[in-house]
Amino acid sequence: MTAAWTRSARTFLQSSVGGLPGTYWVLWLATLVNKLGAFIVPFLSLYLVKHRGLSVSEAGALFSLFGVGSLVANPLGGWLSDRYGRRVGMLTGLCGAAVAVLLLWLAEGRVQLAAAAFLLGLVMDLSRPSVMAIVADVVRREDQPRAYNLLYWAVNVGFAASPLVAGSLGERHFDWLFVGDAATTLACAALIWRFAPESRPAPVDGMPNEGGPFVALRDAVFLPYLAVNFLVALLFFQFFVALPADMAAQGLGEQQYGMAISVNGVLIVLLQPMLGARVERMRRGTALALGALLTGAGFGLYAHVSSLAGFAAGAAVWTLGEILMAPVNSSIVADLAPEAQRARYQGAYNMAWSLAVLVGPVTGSWVLEHLGRTALWNGCLGVGAVGAVLHLLLVPSRRRRLGALARE
Repeated sequence: MTAAWTRSARTFLQSSVGGLPGTYWVLWLATLVNKLGAFIVPFLSLYLVKHRGLSVSEAGALFSLFGVGSLVANPLGGWLSDRYGRRVGMLTGLCGAAVAVLLLWLAEGRVQLAAAAFLLGLVMDLSRPSVMAIVADVVRREDQPRAYNLLYWAVNVGFAASPLVAGSLGERHFDWLFVGDAATTLACAALIWRFAPESRPAPVDGMPNEGGPFVALRDAVFLPYLAVNFLVALLFFQFFVALPADMAAQGLGEQQYGMAISVNGVLIVLLQPMLGARVERMRRGTALALGALLTGAGFGLYAHVSSLAGFAAGAAVWTLGEILMAPVNSSIVADLAPEAQRARYQGAYNMAWSLAVLVGPVTGSWVLEHLGRTALWNGCLGVGAVGAVLHLLLVPSRRRRLGALARE
């Protein structure tokens, strides 16, 4: 029985992690290190209010500047990676992020804090398009969904563990968060500099490399797909403002909100490795449609609950939608992008999510305040259903573009 279990475990590991190149695993490890040390952003608002004496509204405004920086960073990082190489894109972003964290720590006065917050958002996401493009560069196409799935899992392991470590460090001395964040970011940069060779494809005559950072937005197949992703992304970011506000109105406090939201990270860490292979076998359009529907249903459930268990159940449902969509989206973007524009396409995709961070919380909080919780959460259900239908309607155009390559 032990031998059979060992063979089964070996087969599972081989099918899950086998066959991926060494450069990919360097990238995977560097990503995990970077996310494990992402101490500042989750506690940024708390730091600005408690340690810098800003009002809640002032802290929110500075956090918006961070979001604007992130919005600019993604297309800029994609252009930088395609034009000058993946290593340049990654190392510029990582080293810049370490410097920006320290500048935020040393900033004096609101103007310097605002400038540092914007700079941090700008450089922190500068390397993301390079990360996603490297996977497309070095991993065989048939293995890319699995590779993106494992990378997505590493990101979420880091995000789940980072606040726990940050909370422990912050109780001793908040300054340690800045030093620790900068140090782990530089450690990630060192791994890339030492062990990750340049992977950008060599220029080929006739390869479409013209255009600036926003070249992907001129793609008639990619742009509608991007718009649907933005629509669905608006749902996810209701947990920033609308969800805690609604839970507070139901008599639930910050601790209960943290417990409900933690379901997201726990389920991703536990379920992603098991569900990844099943998602890879699904048609991609079906996976995206089902993911959008589950996302809408999870948030839609909030219209009918008022207990911690009910809010946690909603988080579990929309987390399943996230698990279905995230790796699939990355592989579709990699397929649709011309080889010489891979990073710019990934940057445009990430930009849609950054825009949703800015628009989603404002829209959701306005609906909650003026139209009520039933309208907000039922509206989320409707948006998820619309997103599901639109994802299915876009399948034929992708199939015509990709032909036999796509499993749509």
